[in-house]
Amino acid sequence: MSSQAEHRQPPSRLPGLLYGVGFGGFVDGIVLHQILQWHHMVSDVEGRSPTTLAGLEANTLADGLFHVATWVFLLAASLVTLSQWRAGRLAPTWSFHVGGMLLGWGLFNLAEGLVNHQLLGVHHVRDDLGSPLSWDLGFLAFGAALALAGWALQRRGARRIAALPDPARA
Repeated sequence: MSSQAEHRQPPSRLPGLLYGVGFGGFVDGIVLHQILQWHHMVSDVEGRSPTTLAGLEANTLADGLFHVATWVFLLAASLVTLSQWRAGRLAPTWSFHVGGMLLGWGLFNLAEGLVNHQLLGVHHVRDDLGSPLSWDLGFLAFGAALALAGWALQRRGARRIAALPDPARA
């Protein structure tokens, strides 16, 4: 076996990010949409209020499509992980992988909060309140905290991976 074949590439950041986006979306959809019922995907769109049967049907469909999208992110994460494993890349450390997942979840929250809550205004974290801005800002702050914590944790894991002995240099 050549020294080039023995040299294994470090793990990619992509699977952790994809898992984070997918799981973050599932937490949002399952906890905020279904369990707490604070909002639905289009609950703040005129004519789509979940307080009417037609509005609830529209929101249930939109929520379902949102869950399909989060499921696709998890499927993509699994396929990328399998592909990289089969290519012989190094396995990530726990801190590298969990850090990537937290970073992905945080990026999901930031994108969701900025696009859906602020720019499009299709819903807010708490559509059942008269002034939901503080909840929206809290959601963004939580996303930023997750992203920063994930970035730091993943960097720590990357340093540990970089410190592993390389068989190609032996």
